[in-house]
Amino acid sequence: MGSDATRGSMTGQPLTDIAGKRVLILGLGVAGRSALEACQELGAHAVSVDPHAAQADYADLASVDVASFDLCMSSPGFAPHHPWVRAAQDAGVEVVSEMEFAWRVRVPGIPWVLITGTNGKTTATQMTGAILAAGGVDVAVCGNMGVPVIAAAREQRDAVAVEIASLQLHFTTTLSPHAAVCLNVDEDHLDWHGSVEAYRADKARVYERVQVACVYGAQDPVTEAMVEGADVVDGCRAVGVTLGAPGRSELGVVEGVLADRAFHDDRRSSAIELGEVDDLRHLVGGAVPPYLVFNALCAAALARALGVRPEAVRDGLRGFALDAHRTALVGTLDGVTWVDDSKATNAHAAIAAFGSQGPQSVVWIAGGQAKGQEFDDLVAQVRGRVRAVVLIGEDPEPLASALAGHAPDIPVTRIEPGETVMVRAVQAARAAARPGDTVLLSPACASFDQFRSYADRGDAFAEAVGALND
Repeated sequence: MGSDATRGSMTGQPLTDIAGKRVLILGLGVAGRSALEACQELGAHAVSVDPHAAQADYADLASVDVASFDLCMSSPGFAPHHPWVRAAQDAGVEVVSEMEFAWRVRVPGIPWVLITGTNGKTTATQMTGAILAAGGVDVAVCGNMGVPVIAAAREQRDAVAVEIASLQLHFTTTLSPHAAVCLNVDEDHLDWHGSVEAYRADKARVYERVQVACVYGAQDPVTEAMVEGADVVDGCRAVGVTLGAPGRSELGVVEGVLADRAFHDDRRSSAIELGEVDDLRHLVGGAVPPYLVFNALCAAALARALGVRPEAVRDGLRGFALDAHRTALVGTLDGVTWVDDSKATNAHAAIAAFGSQGPQSVVWIAGGQAKGQEFDDLVAQVRGRVRAVVLIGEDPEPLASALAGHAPDIPVTRIEPGETVMVRAVQAARAAARPGDTVLLSPACASFDQFRSYADRGDAFAEAVGALND
C-alpha cells in the first residue's frame, strides 16, 4: 500500500475459545505468569516449563508430552531456533507469542494501537497513552513497561496502546490493530533473529492486518517499504510523519507547530494545528531533539486515528513525563553533568542520547551484552563528541574493537566485572571528566551480563554518582 492507498482485505480473526484446551507455556516470567492466570480464568488447562522458575510445573520439556497440547505460548526469551520451540512445532502444536495469545483472549471490540521500533517505542507508547487520556479515552498502556499485555487485554477499556518488540511479533499471526507504527529499524537482537533481514521482517509484521492507519517515517524508505508490502484491511491508509512541512496524508512541523494533514476533512489543501514543538521543552530543559518531535508526531497520529480531538495532542504532550533511565539528569558535581541513559540498549538509541553535545565533551560509559551488534557506525558518529570511554561489559571486545578502529586517540578504560563494577566505572569517569563535560551512561548494550535489568543498571549508576558527594 502507499499514501492514501489500500491493499488486501484481511480482517481480524474471531476470538479464540480456549476453554478446555491444553496450553503449553514456555517460560514463567511476566508473560508466562500472565498467560497462566488467563488460562485459569478462562478454563484452559495450562502447563508451564521453565528451568529457572521454582513455581513452574516442569524444569525440562523432556518431562512433557508435547504432542498432547493444543497451543504453545512461547515467552520472548525463547528464540525461534530454541530446541523447545522446535519440539512444539515438530509435534504439530501451534506456537504463539505473548501478543498473539493476548489478542486471542482479549475483551472483544476494543481497538488496539501498536508501537514498535529499534529505539523510542516506550516513549512513543507512553506519549500515545498520554494524548488519548487527555482526549478522554480510558486507555490501557502496556507492553514492556510494567503492565503485561495479556492482563491489559482482559480489562474493559476504551483502547489499548501496546509497545511491541520484534521478539513478540515473530509468532504473531492474527492480531489486527486499529493503527500501528514502526518508528525506525536498526540492527538489534540479531542473536535471537539470526540476521538483519529476519529482524526487519519481524518488525514489518506490525503493519499486517491494520484496520485504519499504518504510520511510518515519510523520509524512511525502510519503514515505507514495510507499509507498502503489508496486507491490511480494506480502507486502511498510509500516514507519513515528517519533521518538515507535511504533505497530504502526513503529520509534520510548520514553523514550530505540530501540523496534521492526515486526519481532517480538508487535508488535501490545509493542515490543522495539534500543538507546538515547545510543548515538549519541559522534557529536556533545552532544545527539543528531533527524535523526540518525531516520536510525538507518531503518537499523535495513532491517537488521531482513534478519533481524539486536535487539542488533546497539545494537552497530552504538555503533561507528559519521560520514562526513567532515558537521558535522565542524575546531578551535577564540580561542573560535570551526570546523565543516566541506561535504557539505551542498542547502538541506535545511544546515538540519539548524544544529541547536541559539544566536541570532546562526553565521558561515555558503555558496554554490556552486545546481542550480536556491531558498533562501527555508532563510534564513527559519536567520536567527535567523546573525550574518554569507560567500558563495563563482561565482553568488551565488540565496542573496544570499534573504538580502536575508528577512534584510536580516545582513551579507553576497561572496568573488570564484579560487584562494584558501576562504582569503579563512575570513579574512572570522574577522573577523566573536566568541568563542563557530561558523563553519559548510554551502554548501547543489554544489561543482563552484570545487572538484573537496564533499570537496575541505571539505579546502580545513580547510587554511585550520589556516593561521590559522601
